[in-house]
Amino acid sequence: MAIKKSSPYTIAEIGQAHEGSLGILYSYIDAIAQTGVDAVKFQMHIAEAESSEHEPFRVKFSLEDKTRFDYWKRMSFSLEQWKGIKQHCDSLGLDFICSPFSNLAVDWLEEIGIEYYKIGSGEVTNFLILEKIAQTGKPVILSSGMSSYDELDRAVHFLRERKVGFSILQCTTAYPTQPEQYGLNVIQELKVRYNVPIGFSDHSAKMETCIAATAMGASILEFHVVFDRQLFGPDAKASLTIQETKNLVAAVQNVATAMLNPIDKNNNIAFSELKQIFEKSLAVNKKLAKNHILTFDDLESKKPKNYGILASTYQDVIGRKLKFDKNQWDFLNEEDLA
Repeated sequence: MAIKKSSPYTIAEIGQAHEGSLGILYSYIDAIAQTGVDAVKFQMHIAEAESSEHEPFRVKFSLEDKTRFDYWKRMSFSLEQWKGIKQHCDSLGLDFICSPFSNLAVDWLEEIGIEYYKIGSGEVTNFLILEKIAQTGKPVILSSGMSSYDELDRAVHFLRERKVGFSILQCTTAYPTQPEQYGLNVIQELKVRYNVPIGFSDHSAKMETCIAATAMGASILEFHVVFDRQLFGPDAKASLTIQETKNLVAAVQNVATAMLNPIDKNNNIAFSELKQIFEKSLAVNKKLAKNHILTFDDLESKKPKNYGILASTYQDVIGRKLKFDKNQWDFLNEEDLA
């Protein structure tokens, strides 16, 4: 599955932070474009197609929506508005990624011209929408937040049967996610189990989580972004700010570069000049007369290296006799010793 622009591939999710306002959504896109991320992610909610008045709130946060169904209606945009959103992302060099929550949303995204699909963790067992997406031939990023390995195995088998390219994100569906819930160990487990690109979808509102995930081998990072964590909305407390996003992108790129450049500790030739400066030679720490037998308490080590016997070999001079008088702080060389 080739969705690589940089390593790791970074996805800033606006989600529902726009509060149903097209103007606010465009403002987020403009701000995110300045952070260096590869992609911006949306959720396409078409209330009548995906929900009903019976859907409960995950968290009763809304002061203006009587039901969750009413909330999805308020969060919706028209197909023409979505086309404009995609065009705006294209104009700023941002990949447009979207999670559909209905088969109708897939139809809309195909008309808009999406390159690949993000599957939210609640849709992993929804084989109807997976079939719909498989029919497009587009690759998939699968979020594993609420899935057991048994459920993931079935989804992976379903996608492989249909020759759908896919990657998987380790994810914990908790807002905000606490350190004991990150599941960083699962990144390697997923790599071994499925042998596909593995990433990390974060809801911790902390930069270090994605940095750690990068060091653990995640090649895709997804995280929610908000202008301020005090803003209204279900995901605000689980999001990074714009400035944190900018800092995170730089940090994970540095970590990824480090991971691609392993150091051979057996080869320290690059430090030859520095070793000459920082390593030390043996000296005497007091005035000593000819024929004095050296003890440990007579010795000091001084920079630079190679002006006296190497400090690392101090044991070889203990018990040996001086051939000459030595002043305090004189370097000690082999010709000084009997």
